[in-house]
Amino acid sequence: MGVGVSIALAAGISGPTAEAAAPACEPTTINRTDVLPGTSLDVSPLPDSMDASPGTQISFVGAPPSSLSQITVTGSRSGRHGGVLQPYSQGDGESFVPNSPFLAGEQVTVHGRVTRGASATNFTFHFVVETPDPLPYPTVGALHPSSSTLDSFHSMPNLDAPKVTISTDSPSSAPGYLFAALYGSGEIGGPLIFDNTGQPVWFDPLPHGVSATDLRVQQLGSQPVLTWWQGGVLPQGFGEGQDMIANSAYQVVQVVHAGNGDSADLHDFELQPDNVALVTVYKALRCDLSGHGGSSTSAVTDSGFQEIDLKTGLVRREWDSLDHVPLSYTETTASGADLTWPFDFFHLNSLDAEPDGNLLMSARNTWAIYTINRTTGRVLATIGGNHGTYKEGRGAGTAYQHDATLLPNGTISVFDNGGTPVVHPQSRALILGLDTKTNTIRRVAQYTHRSPLKSGSQGDVQVLANGDVFVGWGGAPYFSEYTTGGKAVFDGRVSGAAQSYRVYRFPWTGTPAGPPAIAATAGAGGRLTVYASWNGATQVAAWRVLAGASPSALARVASVARTGFETTIATPSAGPDVEVQALGSAGQVLGTSKLLSSP
Repeated sequence: MGVGVSIALAAGISGPTAEAAAPACEPTTINRTDVLPGTSLDVSPLPDSMDASPGTQISFVGAPPSSLSQITVTGSRSGRHGGVLQPYSQGDGESFVPNSPFLAGEQVTVHGRVTRGASATNFTFHFVVETPDPLPYPTVGALHPSSSTLDSFHSMPNLDAPKVTISTDSPSSAPGYLFAALYGSGEIGGPLIFDNTGQPVWFDPLPHGVSATDLRVQQLGSQPVLTWWQGGVLPQGFGEGQDMIANSAYQVVQVVHAGNGDSADLHDFELQPDNVALVTVYKALRCDLSGHGGSSTSAVTDSGFQEIDLKTGLVRREWDSLDHVPLSYTETTASGADLTWPFDFFHLNSLDAEPDGNLLMSARNTWAIYTINRTTGRVLATIGGNHGTYKEGRGAGTAYQHDATLLPNGTISVFDNGGTPVVHPQSRALILGLDTKTNTIRRVAQYTHRSPLKSGSQGDVQVLANGDVFVGWGGAPYFSEYTTGGKAVFDGRVSGAAQSYRVYRFPWTGTPAGPPAIAATAGAGGRLTVYASWNGATQVAAWRVLAGASPSALARVASVARTGFETTIATPSAGPDVEVQALGSAGQVLGTSKLLSSP
């Protein structure tokens, strides 16, 4: 991601001091397979890796649980570890979950047997436990949002939503709502859905100090759901938190945690078929960087992902950048890295599942996109960067890019930040084509903002169902929609200092679990001005006001079309009891507010 400057400046942190040389963290052989020889098992931690978390479980995928036996796990210093074998809900393996964590720096040996038919194969593998670098957590500054950057509402006085300004809205823009997750030092943040006028549809303000990223619509089984990440954003450029799944009533139906003692990172969360999710994970570990222009008492940021069984919470697979991409492939430098600011050589920022089962992965700090074999974990191809499989054609090179997605026609969309530091004069959305015969990357299309933007971090590209290209400009708080020919048909921005890691457009139908909200103020002659809203409702076409002398004697006194998040309704003399009904397009009652005694 590369977090915004406002987060970094708010940190006010100081780190630990090194007392001895750090251990090696890069394995001797890079990009090995995690499939055990002579078996169908792919395992994690990766055999001979040096970056296993102390709280790791040991995962075996590729054989039914009944085929695994005689599993023993022994630490070189901690000794034999008891634990339990827990099967995955998918029925294709299980994890050994130790009763106690391993010790930093020790080698762990795993023995076992896998049976296939009448034959049995014994296996042994080893891995080394990392020495964690516990980063100091940033302090949280005071809230200082301005009323000029917030919308407030009579009917929901405790809800202040960030203002969104729309500068271009063409009738030809694609249908659907806009999805953002706002955060920033001192700003009111949280997941936000808004419409083409900039009016909020749903906003869920989070507690001060808790950030959200990547609000979008995904499929959980056959149901559309909302997903987002929330937690703390570290100034080192990643997050420590959890991933949220909510239904169409905005009720959280599942909180997804990373496994192995790690925290879910903010960069990506992908729901997959068969109750599986991909969760990005960042961790800092001590590392001797003297061979890479750094200090022998330094640290490195290892970014990767875990495949989580949603029903059990077990880790099915884990992939770490340190195991598959050399430290020397980075476009950054280890010079100056220390225990507070580890060497962030890779910086994974997007995952995309391909139809063939492989994964497409973007890494900001190698300037490259990778095709990953999901079973073996091996890098199959590198697109871009200085060690790429493909030669970059004119205008096809990216720098510090985000959000690589494989499109149905085989091209790849990606947000090219172009900095920071500045490599390209402005940020852009790209569509890239791969010529496998000539091993060449060509630029198919490019989209830039009419007022050139330089977005040093974040950003996304979404190709919509009608062919339009929707762009979230990341650290620059803008979002735009273009036709395939490059005509801008929609453009806007978030007010103030808040930013959104990604912005999307999706169709969405929401019906809140709670009732509509109501407020009223008295005017001359006993008249009332009634205010009605329903946070998250997408099917309200009109509002009806009922009033009367008692709760059992209510009658309609006014009806008006919905005019935005909050609708203002002038009524004749009525009361003292009043309520509002939210009406659908056919006049049906969708929800009724609480009864209000008029002022």
